[in-house]
Amino acid sequence: MSARNSILKKLRGALPEAADTQPAPAVSQYYAKTLTPLSRQERVDQLRALLETSHADVIVATSETWPEVLVQRLLTLGVQRLAFNEEGEESRQLAAAVKGQLNLVPFDKPIEDWKQELFDAVDAGFTVANSAIAATGTLVFKSSPQLPRSLSLVPPLHVALVRAETIHAHLFAAALDENWTAAMPTNLVMVSGPSKTSDIQQTLAYGAHGPKQMLVVIVQDGGAA
Repeated sequence: MSARNSILKKLRGALPEAADTQPAPAVSQYYAKTLTPLSRQERVDQLRALLETSHADVIVATSETWPEVLVQRLLTLGVQRLAFNEEGEESRQLAAAVKGQLNLVPFDKPIEDWKQELFDAVDAGFTVANSAIAATGTLVFKSSPQLPRSLSLVPPLHVALVRAETIHAHLFAAALDENWTAAMPTNLVMVSGPSKTSDIQQTLAYGAHGPKQMLVVIVQDGGAA
């Protein structure tokens, strides 16, 4: 017997007997029996409330109004240079609404070619979340060449758009509905507000490891906005 097998045998032998324990119920059955289903409006309200509790600024608007509403909010915040990826319908809608009021900076080249500009001169980064989790107030981003992590992590203000129909009630629903087991990305980022940390005295500080501010746009059609 190898040393590895000998160690594993000892570890298994030290485990407590499991004969008297009851098998855990299936995860899907647990969620079905213990959680009350939420309507889309309830998921939107819960996501918004928890994001605001985490010091994120939240806008709820429709597909027609969100670009103009967002531009005006960015101007109010003093944003002058906004980094974004030009691909995608949301980016095209935002670019059409800017009308020269902001300086749009395309994220279309390797970060090594404009690192200093991104870190020193860009005020905000615009991203589109793949989905969200209402139970924790979390946005879900699947990193890709079209959605580089630096676009949401480097600028002091992270602007994120999420559509109401992609808001899941909880983490298990997100993993199940989006079939994460078959298509898990190389990097899955979950964001629940601005970057924050605390020292040994539990003094909370924002912006230590990422954006100091976060602005979330929830696009909701067919309901109150």
